[in-house]
Amino acid sequence: MRISNRAIEAMDIAAPPPPPLSDLSERALLLDIDGTILDIAPSPRQVWVPTGLRRTLTRLADLTAGAVALVSGRSVNEIDLIFSPLQLAAIGVHGAQMRARSDGEVQSRAAPLSKALKRRLSAIAELGPGVLVEDKGYALALHYRLAPDKEAEVLAAIRRICSDAAGEAVEILPGKLVVDVKPAAINKGGAVCDLMRCAPFAGRRPIFIGDDTTDLPVFGVMPKLGGQAYSVGSIVAEVDGHFDGPQAVRAWLAQIAAQGEGR
Repeated sequence: MRISNRAIEAMDIAAPPPPPLSDLSERALLLDIDGTILDIAPSPRQVWVPTGLRRTLTRLADLTAGAVALVSGRSVNEIDLIFSPLQLAAIGVHGAQMRARSDGEVQSRAAPLSKALKRRLSAIAELGPGVLVEDKGYALALHYRLAPDKEAEVLAAIRRICSDAAGEAVEILPGKLVVDVKPAAINKGGAVCDLMRCAPFAGRRPIFIGDDTTDLPVFGVMPKLGGQAYSVGSIVAEVDGHFDGPQAVRAWLAQIAAQGEGR
């Protein structure tokens, strides 16, 4: 078992948002979902796609010849349902799934958690109302946004169960009022590196925008990919700039979609 203990580091320096882009012919856009382009909701199923965002993402996909990907802890199937009828390239379940093209097949990059471990983790919901279980197939998440006072109990129970996971190599990944348990061998950063080797992303300079500790592995790989990283909410040590919140991210994306030029 490995516990992710890196935290987003607040900094006192100013970190501006990225400047407007006019030429997207050599760029790729990699976007986290919850807390980045969508506002955080009380539960995972209550997220709402604001008016105009699908149109913006569609335009950006056209301008980049398809080099726009959603990078999320959600499964690719759930990403597609949320943004339907729009379908984009995607990385799902923190890197366990990848689809390099909008019309491509979803590739598995890890084995799912065992049913036995999921059953034990799911029993943590008995701690009280507001602790919600989300089975992501490859991973399992325990949300306590509706019961923030349960944070210590939820994390302690997860650690106790995972320490006796019968040889199953897992990582405990705390996020914003949620804890994911996922296979230790995968993360968003590794999946992004693989994605950037595939058409239509290969040869492009990526821009990644994320908001949570689960996005730190992607922030870390941007320099070696010749890319840039921007945080949302908190300011992170290794990023190039910062957005105040999802509304600011959506406004910037709409701006570059309106004035951008593709191939």
